[in-house]
Amino acid sequence: MPMAPPDRLVIALSSRALFDFEEENRVFEGGDDHAYMRLQLARLDQPAQPGVAFSLARKLVAFNRGCPGRVEVVILSRNDPVSGLRVFRSCQHYGLGVERGVFTRGEAPWRYLRPLAAQLFLSANEADVRSALEAGVPAARVLPHGARASDGHPNEVRIAFDGDAVLFSDEAERVYQRDGLDAFQRHETSQATTPLAAGPFKPLLQALQRLRQMADPADPAGMRVRTALVTARSAPAHERAIRTLMDWRIEVDEAMFLGGLPKGEFLREFEPDFFFDDQTRHVEGAAPHVPAGHVAAGVSNER
Repeated sequence: MPMAPPDRLVIALSSRALFDFEEENRVFEGGDDHAYMRLQLARLDQPAQPGVAFSLARKLVAFNRGCPGRVEVVILSRNDPVSGLRVFRSCQHYGLGVERGVFTRGEAPWRYLRPLAAQLFLSANEADVRSALEAGVPAARVLPHGARASDGHPNEVRIAFDGDAVLFSDEAERVYQRDGLDAFQRHETSQATTPLAAGPFKPLLQALQRLRQMADPADPAGMRVRTALVTARSAPAHERAIRTLMDWRIEVDEAMFLGGLPKGEFLREFEPDFFFDDQTRHVEGAAPHVPAGHVAAGVSNER
C-alpha cells in the first residue's frame, strides 16, 4: 500500500469503537487474554456487529468513491494480533477497505498515532484517549453502549462539536468555573472580537473543511460534510465563538447556542454520526440519542 498523501484524513479507531465487542470484552477484562483470543478465533467467520463509530467510518470511507485516497480508516487496538484477524474479517464483510492496523495485546497503543499520521482517535479506553490528547491528537472516549447513528443521511457525514475545550481553548470555561456565569458573559462580551485559541479538535474541523471543499456539487450522489457547533453559550457570548470560526476561515453549517439547555434532544434532531464534548454530563445526555464521545481536555477534566 502506498504512503498516504499529506492531505489525507486518517482516523484511528479501536476495535470496540468500530465494532460491538462488548460481550468479548467482558472475557478480556476477566483477566484471561487466552480465553479472549480463543473466543475471537472461534467467531472468526462471524462478522462483528457495528459499533458506535461504525457509521462515521463507513461514511468517511465513502469519500474515496471515484477519488481514492481522500480518507483512510486504520485500526489501533489493545487487541492481540490473533483477535485482529476477526477485526479485519469484519471490515472486509462490510466493505470498509481497512488495510492498516496495529494490535498491541494490552499495551498502550496511542504512541503509534504519530507514525500513522492520524487526525482522530476514538477508543473506549480513557487512559489511551488522555495520552493521545496530551500528544496533540484529537481523541475521544466512546460510549460503546450509546445510540447508533441514524440512517437518515446516507450521503452526509454529520459531526457535532461542543465549543469551549473542544473546538476552542478552555480559556472562557475557566472564567465561568472560577467566577460564574455573569463574569463569563462580561468576559466574552469584552473579548468578542478577539479570537479564541485553538482547542484540541480544531485540526479535525480543518480536515473536514478540506474534505468539504473536495466534494463535487454537481454530483447528487456524492458525499457531503455537515457540521454543527452545539454549545452551552448564549447571547452575548455567542459572538466570540462565531468570530473565532470566521477568523479561522472555517465554516460550520449549524450553530446551537443553548444557554444551558440539555443538548441531547437537539442532537437527536441534527442526527450526527458523532458528537464530541468535554463534559461527561453532556456526553451521557447525548448518548441515548446519538453516538457520542468524551474529550478529556480542559479544566473540567484536570486530574
